Amino acid sequence: TYVKQGIAFVQQQAQVQKGELKGIGVAYQMHGLVCVDQAQQVLRPSIIWCDSRAVALGEKAFQTLGEDYCLPHLLNSPGNFTASKLRWVIENQPEVAARIHKIMLPGDFIAMKLSGEILTSETGLSEGIFWDFKENGLSDPLLKAMEIPKNWIPEAVPSFSVQGKVSTSAAQETGLEVGIPISYRAGDQPNNALSLNVFEPGEVAATAGTSGVIYGVGDTLHYDKASRINQFAHVNYTQELNRLGMLLCINGTGIMNSWAKKWIGDIHDYTQMNMEASTIAIGSEGLQVLPFGNGAERIFNNKIVGAHFLNLNLNQHTASHMYRAIQEGIAFSFRYGLDIMRANGITPSIIRAGNANLFKSTLFTEAFVNALNVPVELYDVDGSVGAAKAGGIGAGIYASSKEAFHHFTPIQTIEPTVSKKYDELYQDWLQSLQKFI
Repeated sequence: TYVKQGIAFVQQQAQVQKGELKGIGVAYQMHGLVCVDQAQQVLRPSIIWCDSRAVALGEKAFQTLGEDYCLPHLLNSPGNFTASKLRWVIENQPEVAARIHKIMLPGDFIAMKLSGEILTSETGLSEGIFWDFKENGLSDPLLKAMEIPKNWIPEAVPSFSVQGKVSTSAAQETGLEVGIPISYRAGDQPNNALSLNVFEPGEVAATAGTSGVIYGVGDTLHYDKASRINQFAHVNYTQELNRLGMLLCINGTGIMNSWAKKWIGDIHDYTQMNMEASTIAIGSEGLQVLPFGNGAERIFNNKIVGAHFLNLNLNQHTASHMYRAIQEGIAFSFRYGLDIMRANGITPSIIRAGNANLFKSTLFTEAFVNALNVPVELYDVDGSVGAAKAGGIGAGIYASSKEAFHHFTPIQTIEPTVSKKYDELYQDWLQSLQKFI
């Protein structure tokens, strides 16, 4: 329903004329599980990325398969990813499992509704921890350990390719023309990196929405022994060319800021919150925030830490202090994660980000840059623009990514200015965090 509404809105706003649409790029929320029956009907609501119900099942599979298989072959522990969520359905909803024809990711579902074809991608299979990078195919040991039928897994197609066309029935429902190719699909974080022209080893992207992500591209089969960060196939990965995305995900970041907007004080506007926060000195006069209130955190080995205010002085601290401490705490959580990435070989000299979400806050951006001690380039772009460009690459409208991003330039570069001060504050924050992990 919402996809149809979005398509109608965009076509109306852009005044799209017949014959102008040449390709469709699909970007979607990573790790969601969609189950459909033989008639392509959804069998249960999708289990989304931050749902922690399958953590124990992922740990069990990791113990069964062993570290010596999981890390070199899957590059990750099965953790709380799609395969583990599917195992949860098998164990807890056998009546649903009995009717499964195919499982897919949310973007695969959208492409299915548009074309009638059930497909996925190697990138998507790697997100679900179904892909064996050493064998260049589905992981038979994982499927066996989790008792997942191989025929539930759709055929994989390249991220950039003609992978179905708009069907007659979908055209009637959406107003799109019959035959427009679906020419790209990718999860939100690989797609965000693509949107920021991050394709090659050493390039790094960041986003700070509900969750926080740093995503760096490498070319070697690398893994973190504790699976605190994760390695997936990037959008330009092929079996001949290793392009791997090392993904740091912090579940609880921007959601902490949106919680503050809803519930702290009587100011319910981000711009006003940022103005209030900027009246408070760096360090929020000792108030600290751990923003981890959105489920199990991979950076803490899937532990649920929760969100906390620390050192709150009822005679000193105001809502303005809370607003600032939240944004500083989120920046410190990124620093914690980047230090793990640095230990795993990702040492960015610059990070690219879209001028969106928390990066629209000058206070947060400055805290992020100084806490990490890495400059940030901001771009006037978002994931939808990236998916559109990628759809053009897949449809052959652009000859290459270099052509698609030929005029790509930052709108602003922010350099660290008080990184020593932020490093001191981070060390204090880290000491507080250690009590909870």
